[in-house]
Amino acid sequence: MKKLTTLDLVYMAFYAALFMVLDYFTNMIPFLKMPNGGSIGVSTIALIVCSYHLGWIKGTIVGLVSVLIQFVTGPMYIPQLLGFLMDYLIAFSVYGLASLFPNYKYFYSGILITNFLRFASHTIGGVIVWETTWWGSIIYNAPYMIATTIVGMIVVPILVERLHLNKEKTA
Repeated sequence: MKKLTTLDLVYMAFYAALFMVLDYFTNMIPFLKMPNGGSIGVSTIALIVCSYHLGWIKGTIVGLVSVLIQFVTGPMYIPQLLGFLMDYLIAFSVYGLASLFPNYKYFYSGILITNFLRFASHTIGGVIVWETTWWGSIIYNAPYMIATTIVGMIVVPILVERLHLNKEKTA
């Protein structure tokens, strides 16, 4: 990783703050949330844009910080350490990796891949931690993860292009 500049820290703080505002907003709207945790991840837009703007290392750091922010913005469902790792730490830090995957014009494969990784983490966590069946976990997590992916696939490319962010930066 290149030297961390003051501007980098400011951008990272900005993306973390934007995540916090969007996550708080999401938690205030009942129809965006699932009854036992999980929601349409409007806040993940900030994490993905951060990855495309600052690169995967700084994006992953902001993703990890976002987990701590979630303690402030709304309820967290943590029955045990493994549940915390699967449903929060892994699930949100993967968004920092979005810039590692190639873009094809307005199709950003990093959005699709990172949302799939989050879905997989939630699904595996549902089976192991919450002791549901595989199909039960898939059926519970799929609606909000599909919606999160669709929102990201529409909004992120528009923001990255309009803000003229450096999509080729990787660190």
